[in-house]
Amino acid sequence: MQYFLFPTIMLANTLEPPTFITNSFGYGRSLPSYFVGPINLLIYINCTAIAYLSPSLQLSLHFLHSQQSFCLLYTLPSSLLTFPPPLLIMAFYLFLVLILLVPSSNAEWPPSPGYFPSRKFRSMSFYQGFRNLWGPQHQSVNQNALTIWLDSTSGSGFKSIRPFRSGYFGASIKLQTGYTAGVITAFYLSNSEAHPGFHDEVDIEFLGTTFGKPYTLQTNVYIRGSGDGKIIGREMKFHLWFDPTKDFHHYAILWSPKDIIFLVDDIPIRRYPRKSATTFPLRPMWLYGSIWDASSWATEDGKYKADYRYQPFVGQYSNFKASGCSAYSPPRCRPVSASPYRSGRLSGQQYSAMKWVQSHYMVYNYCRDNKRDHSLTPECWG
Repeated sequence: MQYFLFPTIMLANTLEPPTFITNSFGYGRSLPSYFVGPINLLIYINCTAIAYLSPSLQLSLHFLHSQQSFCLLYTLPSSLLTFPPPLLIMAFYLFLVLILLVPSSNAEWPPSPGYFPSRKFRSMSFYQGFRNLWGPQHQSVNQNALTIWLDSTSGSGFKSIRPFRSGYFGASIKLQTGYTAGVITAFYLSNSEAHPGFHDEVDIEFLGTTFGKPYTLQTNVYIRGSGDGKIIGREMKFHLWFDPTKDFHHYAILWSPKDIIFLVDDIPIRRYPRKSATTFPLRPMWLYGSIWDASSWATEDGKYKADYRYQPFVGQYSNFKASGCSAYSPPRCRPVSASPYRSGRLSGQQYSAMKWVQSHYMVYNYCRDNKRDHSLTPECWG
């Protein structure tokens, strides 16, 4: 008897795996022991397909969009349990080869922005620009790299020595792997201490996650108290094209009188333009970083809470950059640029890279949320 494998490839824009991938193998069948190895195997390969190999064999792949990977799952009907293990193993490897030969609908990495602003600004050590703000026992500095952590007793935060009225603000950050639900690791601008109850804020926040799911990078802008009381957020959320727990990556905010640009490894991911004085932060702000428990909302709207069985939750920061016009600079101080142009206008190549990221990795845009009252966010339509 001969067996033929006829793969069918279907492309889809899917953000997370179906729950059965991690919850049940073989639809709950009791499988022979020699299947245990290949059946309960998680494979990570750069690919962007959901694929099914032969309906009878029910071998399926599901692409995890944000991690540039997919999970391999065997599900076998009882009629096929008598297949010799070598044949199944051979089919397994053949299928992997076929998938690797299928061209991906998306590139593995965003196109080059053509300009790299992080190289234009000098790095500084932690103590050159910052001081501990809270949780000093949950903070350590080693060779200019800062580590802060959260446990059941406290988190930690730091703050820049100087306030700024514009500038480039960046840091290389590495996040904790595993279960981090409910935990926020943040790098942001704010004047909440100078204007309590009526403050401005520009956020980069990493929203903790559960096993097997990617971090969400949330960008947000608050203006004149929109983050106080009845909160009016301007969130755009992204998954990343790399695993932020494996290595340090550079995250930055460029704040000028004209716009705010969020960057990841020098790739612009969001531009928030100034359309009016009422929808743009203009007062001086300090640069902050922190790690804290936001179980009420951080992970799937509070569905998953911080679990201190996995403590401590650690955030690592290095390669600090804070360059621009401080609040004490003379009026002639010119805002810095994140583009090849002195005006700060993004280049065509930078715009192309940003649009690519937004089309492939953006998972939420407040302006497209029909449940929001957009009379409170007129910049969405102005």
